[in-house]
Amino acid sequence: MQAASKEKLRIDKYLWAIRLFKTRSQAGDACSKGKVKCNGDNVKAAKVVNLGDVYDVKTEARRWVVKVTGLLEKRVQYPEAILHYEDQTPPEELDRVSYEAATYQTGKRLSKIGRPTKKQRRDIEGFME
Repeated sequence: MQAASKEKLRIDKYLWAIRLFKTRSQAGDACSKGKVKCNGDNVKAAKVVNLGDVYDVKTEARRWVVKVTGLLEKRVQYPEAILHYEDQTPPEELDRVSYEAATYQTGKRLSKIGRPTKKQRRDIEGFME
């Protein structure tokens, strides 16, 4: 009985385990919002993953087309996780993502720009007095 339950793996848990989503709830939300498709059909979070399935997944960062090559129940390190799927994303999609990444702003200030450091503030105050 235990072995039978191990063979069944939900799609949300699988996408989280292979590190396409940071949390399992994000993977479940993506399934419910229609961002995970199998053969063009929307997939529910409880769908059972089988070897050889091909999924079209849209994450915040990019669009993935992944083929399941191995089942993975627990989240593991990235080098081990990539052994359990085959990335079949079209090259034109990868080019678009690299362009977007170059123009994307993280919201952090660049170094040495913005608010003055303590030393600079003291120099300004000394100059103003």
